Amino acid sequence: MPYRLAPPPARLAGRQELLAELRRRLGTKGRAPRVVALHGLGGVGKTSVALAYAHRWKVAHDGLVWQLTAEDAATLSAGFGELAAQLGIHEIVDTTNPITQVHAALAAQDEPWLLILDNVTDYASIRDVLPPAGDGEVLLTTRSAYWPDDIALEVPVLDQRVAAEFLTEHTTGDSSAAADLARELGALPLALDQAASFLDATGHTLGEYLRLLRERRAELLSRGQPLGYAASVMSTWNVAFQRLQTTHPDAITLLRLLACCAPDTIPFRLMLMPPSPVPAPAAPIVGALLGDLFAIADAITELRRYSLVGRPVGGHVSVHRLVQAVTIDQLPSAERDVWRTTAAELVQAVLPTDATVRKSWPRYALLLPHARTLLSPGSQGTIRMVDYLGASGDYVTARLVQSEVYADARRRLGDEHPDTLSALTELARWTGHAGDATRARNMFAEILPVRRRVSGPEHPDTLTVLYQLCDWTGQTGDATRARDIAAELLPIRRRVSGDEHLDTLRIWTELGFWTGQLGDAARARDIYAELLPVRERVSGPEHSDTLSVRDQYARWIGEAGDPLRAKELCAALLPVYERIAGAEHPDTLWARTNLAWWTGEAGDPASARDQYRVLLPVRIRVSGPDHPATLTAWTNLAWWTAQAGDREAALQEYRELLPIRERVSGPEHPDTLRVQSQIAHWTAQPT
Repeated sequence: MPYRLAPPPARLAGRQELLAELRRRLGTKGRAPRVVALHGLGGVGKTSVALAYAHRWKVAHDGLVWQLTAEDAATLSAGFGELAAQLGIHEIVDTTNPITQVHAALAAQDEPWLLILDNVTDYASIRDVLPPAGDGEVLLTTRSAYWPDDIALEVPVLDQRVAAEFLTEHTTGDSSAAADLARELGALPLALDQAASFLDATGHTLGEYLRLLRERRAELLSRGQPLGYAASVMSTWNVAFQRLQTTHPDAITLLRLLACCAPDTIPFRLMLMPPSPVPAPAAPIVGALLGDLFAIADAITELRRYSLVGRPVGGHVSVHRLVQAVTIDQLPSAERDVWRTTAAELVQAVLPTDATVRKSWPRYALLLPHARTLLSPGSQGTIRMVDYLGASGDYVTARLVQSEVYADARRRLGDEHPDTLSALTELARWTGHAGDATRARNMFAEILPVRRRVSGPEHPDTLTVLYQLCDWTGQTGDATRARDIAAELLPIRRRVSGDEHLDTLRIWTELGFWTGQLGDAARARDIYAELLPVRERVSGPEHSDTLSVRDQYARWIGEAGDPLRAKELCAALLPVYERIAGAEHPDTLWARTNLAWWTGEAGDPASARDQYRVLLPVRIRVSGPDHPATLTAWTNLAWWTAQAGDREAALQEYRELLPIRERVSGPEHPDTLRVQSQIAHWTAQPT
């Protein structure tokens, strides 16, 4: 089964009643997921309780046990994409709507499952993420106390007696000193565990630790209580920090670097041993650690001695967010900025140069949460992250991150700065790819007059907006207007950019496509026949844009009267898509759509129907049930079902499709009218 779960808490005390209550609430069988939100003070042990429950009852969840970090929307969305991959839905980087995909997969599971969403911000942020169906359990951890009564479960601090017994069991000292220290620490589980770890590492007694704690309290309280945690927690770590600063300063250097990153799966070895030189400002800050495997290993060893980091696995390590907060908060403000800038430069330095190359995507996936934590929205690293998300097919997350890029540009530069307009152009593009063609078209229509005024009517950026307006106008059903824009734009683009410029080739492609959509298949075929060798020469035979041209060339050959040749070309193209983009990348699914269509047109409607039956649920998982590509596949399934002779099944498909098509495209969209026409036609046919 798909399984991702942090190790069980090594030392958990006084939580038996809480675990029993969790099992009572979650353990009941049913088709609706059971949800519990563990909430309470930071450091009270919410995640520890969740992990203890998951490990105790993991044998009862044969379908799935999976833990996700939930406080950042983009990281959570990408995390659902990885979960979808583990469920066998698609490859990790081939996701467009990962949350919808996982919801569908969990609803279809026959075996019980358990999903943990860790560090949820609030109910509003997680409402649409909660699975709506399935025999499963959802366990949330959160600091927010505002949750519906039927799912809320508060995690209190420990009973004083239990806290004292915990210290007595795990340290050296008498029960009186343990009781005094437990009171001083407020019976906060994290503070107790950290105290035990420190005493175990240093050999101090409970009384000595209590004396050190009291001596440091006033100094630490003068700095405030970061993130709501008691001063005793900061005191514990401050003592360890001072010892490390004296005996192993490289460990403190590493800890400060790790404290700036997202808390989980920090690729410290990659960051400190990058394949190429890092920017000059960062190098002296990390000092001897940079490029020295043994220095890095020694620093990790010392941090583990004080339990300040998790167990390193494969060059990755996790750091509790409280350790991170205290590490950073004890620095002066200017130094915090230096360390965050240093960590950001190290992350950005190891981002692959070309985010569109598939072999670079696993590294981008690894670095995504740290880039989200460290990089400013306007940085080159964030822009490359958007490129990676879009190239890999995760259009929803690409749109989410790009919206932040645009908001940042707008705040810094104003509404009509060229860079702001470029950011808005990208946001409109990813909005369209995420399935909202109408919104994309409207956004480009609003951008165009502003871009013309700011940059000029024939500036390349203005022409890019006009090209996008052409594309998304056509996607909304207005093929005539799209063809006219393309015909107007192509000679301008040729004059401004040259015949073989990529932007010229793109609008050339648009002209061929919308010409064909308006019924002139022979002319479209001829345009693509002229375009294809140019595209292959400029971009290479297996570039994604070249493959798109090959795909459309096959289509218009078929539309012009040679469906068998179209089928042969599509059959040759599909394995190329699968090899380059992945089996369930949106572009690959379009190739499968076209192959199925021309299989039917070439005289085998039953095979076409069967191919669409296999394709449609995949398209729903990858793109969502309302995406235009999904609706196209559904329409084609209904068509070939009818052509294969099953009138009743075809009518059923069309009738289920119609209200969705009306809601998504509108009642007068050509695609909606075609569905209505097919219902009328097959209803009128004699049985």
